[in-house]
Amino acid sequence: MSVKLPVRVWAAAAGLAAVSLIVATGHGAWPQALKTIRTVVPYAPGGVADVIARLVAEEIGRTGGPTLVVENRPGAGGAVGTEAVARAIPDGNTLLVVSTPFIIDPLLRKLNYDPITSFAPLCYLVSAPTVIVVNSASPYRSLAQLIDDARAKPGQITMASIGPASSFQLGFEMLKRAAKVDMTFVPYPGNAPALNAVLGQQVTSMFGTYSNVAEYLKAGTLRVLAVGNGSRADPLPDVPTIAEAGYRDIDADAWFGAFAPAHTPEQVTSALNGLLNTALKDRAVKEKLGIQGLYPVGSCGAEFAAYLKKQHEEYSRIIAEANIRAE
Repeated sequence: MSVKLPVRVWAAAAGLAAVSLIVATGHGAWPQALKTIRTVVPYAPGGVADVIARLVAEEIGRTGGPTLVVENRPGAGGAVGTEAVARAIPDGNTLLVVSTPFIIDPLLRKLNYDPITSFAPLCYLVSAPTVIVVNSASPYRSLAQLIDDARAKPGQITMASIGPASSFQLGFEMLKRAAKVDMTFVPYPGNAPALNAVLGQQVTSMFGTYSNVAEYLKAGTLRVLAVGNGSRADPLPDVPTIAEAGYRDIDADAWFGAFAPAHTPEQVTSALNGLLNTALKDRAVKEKLGIQGLYPVGSCGAEFAAYLKKQHEEYSRIIAEANIRAE
């Protein structure tokens, strides 16, 4: 007589089998049960997350690790593919590669997963440094000067970016509150129109990723005032962060990370973390990422989980205080 067991029981059994194989094959070996790993990118092909996933997958395969098959599952702003991974059996055979909206979206609309409880954080893979820039013809040469002018001209100083409800708007609202000034956020549907607005001096400033403004900084048509990350950006070592400018705890980083379904056994997640981190240290991978303004981080496990929890709490607070709504 056959007995039907709940899915989670089978999942646990599969996880334990994988764990036993890890122990049996040694610390440096990969579980034989996980020869092919489905890596879901919940966005369209060709985007940054897709590029990162494929670079990492290629490097892991090249060095003899398991095969990572990248599967693009776009839809509902990333919710379709993300939910599919949340529901997957937690045995290490299904991964998710996502970006910052993974944390923000569930705070703005009802979704069938929770970014904190439905997943096991693996690694903060890559950072796309964020910056506040102004037109080079503007009088501002530091963030302090911009803030001082905003204080003298309530509501008149504007900052453009992708929006509404983007990580850039949340970063703007954090800065606005920390500096206690009345500034105006101007949302655009994409980087290009926001960039055109600051180049055309239709707005005072712009909050965006370094990769989208790098050529204009090199050409001298834009000037960078501050870095939005928690630490200085590799390509801009002399530019202070917003925190260094006096506004602590403001981290508007654009991150890309890898996750497994919740309840994936710790031994499996540790093995995955090792694979991902090693791939990010490869010189060729670093060079390919650097060309696109992306920089490996490789913060994994508990450290990444703590970062996500803090960001989730901070974003939740700002969304409530600023009454931010998605379109």
